[in-house]
Amino acid sequence: MAEILGVGVTHSPSLITPDELKNYSLTRALRNERIPAERKNPENWPAPMRQEWGDDQGYASALHHRQKLVDGFRKIRAELDAFNPDAVLVWGDDQYENFREDIIPAFCVMAYDEYECRPFAAKDGAARPNVWGEPPEKTFRYQGHPSARYLAGALIGDGFDVAYAYKPLHEPGLGHAFLNTLLYLDYDRQGFDYPIIPFAVNCYGSRIIRNRGGATPQTVTGPGGIQREMPADPPGPSPRRCMELGAAAARALQQSPWRIALIASSSWSHAFLTEKNSLLYCDVDSDRQRFEEFQAGDYEAWRTLTTAQIEDAGQQEMLNWMCLAGAMSELQRPPEIVEFLQTYVFNSSKCLAIAKP
Repeated sequence: MAEILGVGVTHSPSLITPDELKNYSLTRALRNERIPAERKNPENWPAPMRQEWGDDQGYASALHHRQKLVDGFRKIRAELDAFNPDAVLVWGDDQYENFREDIIPAFCVMAYDEYECRPFAAKDGAARPNVWGEPPEKTFRYQGHPSARYLAGALIGDGFDVAYAYKPLHEPGLGHAFLNTLLYLDYDRQGFDYPIIPFAVNCYGSRIIRNRGGATPQTVTGPGGIQREMPADPPGPSPRRCMELGAAAARALQQSPWRIALIASSSWSHAFLTEKNSLLYCDVDSDRQRFEEFQAGDYEAWRTLTTAQIEDAGQQEMLNWMCLAGAMSELQRPPEIVEFLQTYVFNSSKCLAIAKP
């Protein structure tokens, strides 16, 4: 019998990197020559930011941040196991990983038969430090599920021109939005055998090619050899459209024979996207407002957000959560908050939530 479990998580890379390396968002920003020196001066920071940074460059705060998130992921994994889904769908963003200049789909169902991933092998061949101490050759394999093809067909039949793919394009395994989610749901390495459906959303829109997944716009050479920033790309789908797609996915899956967990994977606003804060810290106030709306089950408030509002707040990745919110609105399902963490030092606000049948 068809049943749907709703889940919201983060795929923040900070949970992979050992805290003692202090490779935090703010640490990197303080080395960024594009950020004015006066903004880097702690005397000019908000008081909560100075407190979080402390006298140890955020190390104690990082330990607290990690423990809260790990505890939250453990709770969600327990709920996932109790639900025992036939497949796990993950809405995630591609940051110039699988999709590049040759094609940028607004939405893409990745209906591979199998996914083979090596998350700890850096692209330059070096080993990637990780809290599990796992070697670069460590391979994770996940299985696909026939519900991916079914869902793509159902969405197309419902008026959503989604793309679908049976094999990778540029990323041999999975982009980090999907892979990190699976790694964190298996933080204690008990194994993750549920089939998966990665569902890519073009969250980065106007920045996806221009920034190539980073904070700094790429440059091109113009007439006379003058360097200029690349122009903005076309926008991603709007919050309203993402919510409509999530609602359509819920309707389609309710008519299926499968039990499906729908997971939105992303942090909320990001420091490296929040230009009004000089890329130092995320939009704490806007995240708090979005959180209060979500906690109250006020999905309509999210539906009225514009792409301009999302980009101004650095909340591009929240489009993944808009898909989940659309599904939960369709099912008239209120969320249960597992954890909500706001930060000035660690790049992004993070929410963990669940909505049970």
